[in-house]
Amino acid sequence: MDGLPIREGDVGLQQDSSGFDLIGDVHGCANTLVRLLKKLGYRQCDGVFRHPQRKAIFLGDIVDRGPRIREALHIVKNMVDAGEARMVMGNHEYNAICYCTHTDKGPGKQPLREHNARHERMIRETLAQFALYQHEWDTFLQWFMTLPLFIEETHFRVVHACWDEALIRRFAERCPNGVMDHEFLLRSVTPGSFEFDVAERLMRGTDLRLPDGRFISSRDGVHRRFFRTSYWLDNPQTYGEVLFQPDPLPEDIAVMPISSHDRARLLYYGAEHPPLFIGHYWREGHPAPLTNNIACLDYSAVKYGKLVAYRMDTEHRIHPGKFVWVDVKPNDTELQEVPISL
Repeated sequence: MDGLPIREGDVGLQQDSSGFDLIGDVHGCANTLVRLLKKLGYRQCDGVFRHPQRKAIFLGDIVDRGPRIREALHIVKNMVDAGEARMVMGNHEYNAICYCTHTDKGPGKQPLREHNARHERMIRETLAQFALYQHEWDTFLQWFMTLPLFIEETHFRVVHACWDEALIRRFAERCPNGVMDHEFLLRSVTPGSFEFDVAERLMRGTDLRLPDGRFISSRDGVHRRFFRTSYWLDNPQTYGEVLFQPDPLPEDIAVMPISSHDRARLLYYGAEHPPLFIGHYWREGHPAPLTNNIACLDYSAVKYGKLVAYRMDTEHRIHPGKFVWVDVKPNDTELQEVPISL
């Protein structure tokens, strides 16, 4: 079994002496999370999933979309509170904070995130599942504000979407623990501010505007004039090369040379940097490294993909054989009762 992914149905788990299990975007798939934790060797004790030798790190986006958001949040927060896990903030936790936080500036209290159709659609499932548990939701919102935007260990790094070295160093000078304070949050919704750039880059990643005012229609029916880009290619030549999202570019744009203006906006995370773990990007297929030192662990669990983890120990390069996952299928165990006590 050494060096091979541990798939559903395999007997037993390789027991490591120490290390971290990094877990991708859960999006309310609580039962799937329980299956993955058990597969990794975690067992529930006193309401908390624990491993005898390892700790978990969640890459953000526990909320929204899925059928069991409340249960998933309880699992993760219980682990974090007990010291069995850590978590970075995802863009969906950030969106929830902004949607539910009001400012006193201007005429009357206004939400930091406008309550329009697009934003309401994103958080609809979360608010519906907490409709009878407002006090719990308020507690989770307060907890979100304690989550760091990045984690940096001696030999690996974690961020929800994008590691921007310059921005992170400036942010760490202002917030040494990587956690936004209230004033930072308020300024983070103002385009052009440093705080806005930090929130956008770390939790949403890099993007480029489509040329000539064009737009693409995503699978969920949203029209977008920007597309998500990779930041680990040394010298890409066309827009299609830097595309990093499920929705394709129009064929004529995909083969178009990158303009000098857009090239200046591209970021590069080089091979000399420590291993980096990200979520956010709705990948598909067989879990594998993006490069020798970058792994995306979001494999679209809530869209019947996979919930993926990586077993990080002391290695300095990401090994394909250390990905662990469970597949999610229609009418899967998400429809059954969650085996935890809330």
